[in-house]
This record gives sequence, structure tokens and C-alpha cells, in this order.
Amino acid sequence: MKGGQAERLRALATERPWRLLVRFSWPALVSMSLNALYAVVDRLYIGQGCGEAAMAGLTLVFPVMMLFGAFGVFVGAGHSAVLSIRLGEGDRVSCEKLLGQLVALKLLFLCVLPPLVFFNIDTVLGWCGGRGVSAEAFANAKEYLKIVVFSHVFAHLAFGFSAMMRSEGAARQSMACMVVGFGTNLVLDPIFIFGFGMGIAGAAWATNIAMFFSFLFALRYYTGGFSAVRLRLRRIGIYPELLAKPCGIGFAPFLQQLLGAAINVAFPVAFAKWAPTPEAATTQIASLGVFESVVILVLMPILGAQQGIQPIIGYNWGARNFRRVKAAFVLGFWVTTFLCVVATLVQVVPPFPEWLARVFVSSSNPALVDLAAKDLMVANCMLWCIGLNITATTYFQSIGRPLSAIVLSTMRQGFIMLPMICFLPHFMEDKMLAIWLSLPVSDVLCCLATLVPFLLHMRFLSRVRSNEARNPCMEQ
Repeated sequence: MKGGQAERLRALATERPWRLLVRFSWPALVSMSLNALYAVVDRLYIGQGCGEAAMAGLTLVFPVMMLFGAFGVFVGAGHSAVLSIRLGEGDRVSCEKLLGQLVALKLLFLCVLPPLVFFNIDTVLGWCGGRGVSAEAFANAKEYLKIVVFSHVFAHLAFGFSAMMRSEGAARQSMACMVVGFGTNLVLDPIFIFGFGMGIAGAAWATNIAMFFSFLFALRYYTGGFSAVRLRLRRIGIYPELLAKPCGIGFAPFLQQLLGAAINVAFPVAFAKWAPTPEAATTQIASLGVFESVVILVLMPILGAQQGIQPIIGYNWGARNFRRVKAAFVLGFWVTTFLCVVATLVQVVPPFPEWLARVFVSSSNPALVDLAAKDLMVANCMLWCIGLNITATTYFQSIGRPLSAIVLSTMRQGFIMLPMICFLPHFMEDKMLAIWLSLPVSDVLCCLATLVPFLLHMRFLSRVRSNEARNPCMEQ
């Protein structure tokens, strides 16, 4: 192993957790942010230059992209978490097999889900709320989805490789992978949308090219001798003995993102059902597009912190260094909670909500700006309390406890929010307000439900710390 690679792994076992968190989180934050900003940049240019119907069309496509992303997370999150543990155990062969299996599963995705969506595109968009919007919004959604549906496999491979880079401590390389793609998308979007007059199709083609460039960068990292784990052609395949645990761990974030897709379907469907006209539904869905874009922006620092803490917890759990596991867990909780408080303030304290809305809505549509700002304030007023659930989910995922992670990750969206979206409008006169209130109600109830497993495992980590005192070789 090269010196730089060995030093990265040594740091996971010996360096102070807060320093590791800073070192890993800021590249992870940039990487995650740039990943999410593909959609945000598209919406920024489309919202400013192509109008309300185009913004609503992109919002209809978003759940389909989240569905694709859910399968990507299912493979990437599970394999990267197990990779951290196996690196801690020193099992190099299994690490190479995990990387090869990740590639095989990503390619398998290409053969299944994109064709199903492409040949049933009208039906899929109809399920996403397309039946209740204007014809122009539906046409925009269909055009965008047709262009990006097959090329999404390059995004899957790039994001999967990026997650594996973070797990071996190569956070800056992971960040660079996303910088390449995002930079390409940022440059090509205005050229294609405005310069070539391609509109929403230009945004789709810019995204395709950007995803491909990210994939090429990641492939070079894993085939050029830069990585601690080498990608070898003979290792690409399915290994039954290494399939269960990554899939079990990845099932938690998979369900979380799958439920996120369901939530992003439930909102447009609810707006289409309760709005008085298709035009009113289109306006509400355009506002939802602003909300989704802003939430992506404010949640990225939080998710970046979780990505930074994951390899620290996973590696030291594999090395049985429970003192460092607890220190990382507690640090992750306080950092995440602070970021959640900041995210809440930015979205509910005037004039920030209006400023955020104006980023994605042209000043020529002041009614939509005002509506989007008010929706942001209602939907995110209790966002500050979800840090506990996010940290606990990351912790259980990192230590290989998939069942606990699954329950915690699906609680807010699956068990609480979906029922609220369905039932609250039946009991309130203002139907649109009732739909948006499902978000803060879910945040509070989810926080309360996470307290018990959080406190129980903190107690467990406090007990096992005493065992480390008998091992003088274990560094703090």
C-alpha cells in the first residue's frame, strides 16, 4: 500500500474525531452539494428563463429521479459502509470484491429500471401528479425525462465510486469527482438553454454530459493506482457471501429515498386533487419545486456532516475502538443539530424566505414568489429538531445495524408524513395549508420517537468503553 493510502487509514484510527470530521466533512459537503445541485441548477435556469409550467414539469420528474437515486443509494451506501468496516479489519480481498460488486449492480440497474420508465413514460408521469396539471407542464416533464432516463447510469456509477472514495478516506478525491460534473453542468446549462434556445431539453442534455464526465474521473481514480482499493476487471461480479450485509445496510437509505420519492409524488397528487383548477395546481407544484430546491441547498451541509462522520464510526467500529465511536457519535449529533437550527432560521426568518424564492422564480411572477416564500416558512418551521434522527440513522448504518437504521430512516416520511398528507386536508378548511403542515408535524413526532434508541445506544457505548482500558494498544 502506498504511503498516502496507509496514512489515510491510520488517521481514521488515531486522529482526533473533530479533526477528522472537519477533514472529511467539507469535501463530503462539497461532493454531496454538487451532486444535489445538478437538479437545483437546472431549476434555477429553467425557473428564471422558461416559466412556471417548465418549473412544474421539472418538479413532476423529480420523484422519478429520486426513484433512480434510491436504487443507487441502495448499492452505494451499503457497499461503502461495509468497505469502511473491512478496511478496519484489514481484509483487502473483500474490499476489491465489494468495489467490483458495486459496479456489477449499477450496470444491472441499466438493464431494468430505465427501460420500464421509458416505455411507460405517460403512465409514470400521470402517477406523479401529471394528470392534474396543465398540458404545457406535462409536455415539459415528458421531454426532460425522455432525454435523461438512460444516461442516468453514469450518475449511478459516479456517485457510487464517490461514496467508496469517502469510505477509504479519500474525501478530496470524492469531492473532485463531483466538482468535474457540476462544473460541466453549470457551464453547459446556460449555453444549451439560452444560447442554443433548447429550453428544458438543453438542461437535460447538459446534465447527461456532466454525469458522463464525473464517471470518467471516478473511473480513472480506481483504475490508475490512486486508490487504496483497486478496481480490477476480474472482480466485477456478484458475490453471494458479500451481498447480504451491504444490501441490508443500504436498505435503510434506500427506503428513506424511496419514501422521499413517494412524498414527492404525494405532494403534487394532493395539490392536483385539492386545488380548484389545473392552473392553480400547476402554481402550487411550481412552488413545491422551489421548496425542494431550497431544501436540497440547506440540507447539504447536514448530509455532508453525516458523510464525514460515517467512515470514522465505521472504521473504528470494525477496529473495536468504541471510545472513538462514541466520541464521533456525540460530535456528529451536536454538529448536525447546529446545522439544522441554522437551516431553520434561514427558511423562516424574513426576508430570507423571499430571497430564496427569488433565486428560482422570475421577478415577473411576484405572486409565485410570495406563495413560495410563505410555503417555505410553514414547511420548515420545525426542521431544527430532526438532527437527532439523522445522526442516529447514520450511526446505525455505519456500524452495520440495518434494521435499526431502516426503522429510523423510514419513520418520518413513511409512518408519519404520508398519512398526514392524505388526512390533514380532510380536517382543515385551507387545504393547501393543511398539506404543507404535514412537514413540521412529522419533524416533531419523529424527533420524539428517536429519543429512546439514541439514549439506549449511548448507554451501551458508555459501558463498552470500560473494556478498552484493558487494551493499552488502542489509541484514543
